[in-house]
Amino acid sequence: MAMPVVAIVGRPNVGKSALFNRLAGRKIAIVLDQPGVTRDRISAPCKATQVACTVIDTGGIGGGIEDGFDEQVSMEADIAMQTADLILFVVDAQSGVTPVDLALAQKLRKAKPPILLVINKVDDPKHEQADVEFARLGFGQSVFVSAEHGRNFGHLCDVIDEFVAPLVADEEEGNQQAVQEGIRLAIVGKPNAGKSSLVNAILKDERTIVSEIAGTTRDAVDMPTIYQNEAFTLIDTAGLRPRGKRDNSVEVFSAMRTEKAIRRSDVCVLVIDLAAGITAMDRKIANLIIEEKKPCLIALNKFDLYLPSAEKNTRVAEATAHLKRELFFLADYPFVLCSAKDGTAVDTVLQGIIKIRKTAHPVPGTGVLNRILQAALEANPPPLDRKLRKRLKLYYATTALDQHHRIIPVPTIVLFVNDKRLMAASYEAYLVNRYRDAHPAPGIPVVLSVRSRDRREWEPRQKPQGH
Repeated sequence: MAMPVVAIVGRPNVGKSALFNRLAGRKIAIVLDQPGVTRDRISAPCKATQVACTVIDTGGIGGGIEDGFDEQVSMEADIAMQTADLILFVVDAQSGVTPVDLALAQKLRKAKPPILLVINKVDDPKHEQADVEFARLGFGQSVFVSAEHGRNFGHLCDVIDEFVAPLVADEEEGNQQAVQEGIRLAIVGKPNAGKSSLVNAILKDERTIVSEIAGTTRDAVDMPTIYQNEAFTLIDTAGLRPRGKRDNSVEVFSAMRTEKAIRRSDVCVLVIDLAAGITAMDRKIANLIIEEKKPCLIALNKFDLYLPSAEKNTRVAEATAHLKRELFFLADYPFVLCSAKDGTAVDTVLQGIIKIRKTAHPVPGTGVLNRILQAALEANPPPLDRKLRKRLKLYYATTALDQHHRIIPVPTIVLFVNDKRLMAASYEAYLVNRYRDAHPAPGIPVVLSVRSRDRREWEPRQKPQGH
């Protein structure tokens, strides 16, 4: 049995995302004093309760948000209520009961899971008198909290534990967590590239809002799934725009969240709108992935709209040439051609990720690594640096693994040389290419760290005579 699910529902701007962040133990959902900021379901393991469970934040219901998303946001809440084991109905003590609260209460009374009324924004004892007013919503049990300041938060967690404890299986929490997360995939790309559509196609479930309006997704949304007995967590992120075009504070926060999602992922899936062609923004996002030293699979989406009148072989060849030309610095990274809208070849995305994970092992040992690099130096010796009047000399090479790359290892190749200033960018690229030829691992970045060392440190010491 999976972990119990706790869904947070309520009208806009009652503090649902702030409550979600406290339960999740980290700032995941965007919190802003502006209605309608949260639009997608966001799920995360609950860190605050004693009993292991998953908490889901939903988009605000009602409230007259005039951006065309009311119906879909309401649908998101419906899905959350259908899948939840406990529903936290959040209201605002300072605003009192509103018509939207009454309408939502009527809807929730038909829900199968138990309802816990959470009266939020009780920042002062005088606000506790609001329970008399909220009693007319028709829910027996209620809890006062201040999600922003943490007031009475421990009591809320105790009550949640009472509800979900009977539902918990006897499995160890650590095993549940491993199954839930698996390989973390950050689905990244520019706005309207089809990221949310790709996630929905992979999950075969309308989990994220899909719209022709660019920028619909604003939060980084975590969604677990299983494919070929492999656990994945898909992180659907907001589309990144150039900094100068981020027109409000929500966009800035969303961009920061996307960049953080890349950092905490195991693999990035760079989604590109092939029909529109590769742009400067696609290249910027690709460079961000490289800077974070993340494995990457390129998903050329909307292939169904690319040169639709041409033969398939021609379309594939043209798409491949376009990718190699416009993203030449990712020429060695694997790519798939897909159409999230009609589901064509969507399975190849997760198959490609599994292949990346398998080819990442094993990292070559020190002996093999040094033989690869020495052969490269002998085949093409380093050029003479005219300014320093000497050549690069490699004394020794080893590998260091970054502890943050928990599932797919991304080794840093440490080169000890006579003078790191002698390592020209072109020669560094040559060594990387020779390493890739000898140890192919598609999608895995090759990171070099060049350090100056005195050769005497690496020369073997002479054994004393008589030993």
